[in-house]
Amino acid sequence: MRRVKLDRIDLHILMDLQDDGRITNVDLARRAGISAPPCLRRVRALEEAGFIKGYHAELSGESLGFDVSFFALVGLDSQSEGVLSGFERAMAEWPEVRECHMARGPHDFVLKMVARNTAHENQLTTDLTGQAHVVTVQTIQVIQTSKSTPGVPIEPNRPLGADPQADNGGMD
Repeated sequence: MRRVKLDRIDLHILMDLQDDGRITNVDLARRAGISAPPCLRRVRALEEAGFIKGYHAELSGESLGFDVSFFALVGLDSQSEGVLSGFERAMAEWPEVRECHMARGPHDFVLKMVARNTAHENQLTTDLTGQAHVVTVQTIQVIQTSKSTPGVPIEPNRPLGADPQADNGGMD
């Protein structure tokens, strides 16, 4: 993986791609204030350096028959490397598990899951409790999502690594 030092233009490119992964290279270059060929070279370098992990379409779960979203908080009977990695491998096989996060705190994992309906959610929860080393499962059903923003906040005019709290963010 190539090491890339990000400048303001790279940050603009990342911000614009994160907001609209289907933006054309010509529009991306225009927004970044450069011509198309160097813009494409920068995008390729950002991909090779691992800043851009992929591109995807955001789909409507409801339109595709997944009416329920929920989070499952999972506790295991051991935190050994083998038990943790075994659980991660098992969850990677479940299509309804959309995100799997190992967590610090009272639960070992936080899963973001989807289900066709409440009965399907209940079945998934039952199946989850039957997994090896699982001792607790708590679920939280999503009623409404008021914000879902993928990625990370990018501020092209702030130097990379600068502490946003250092200037109190305008609050005193």
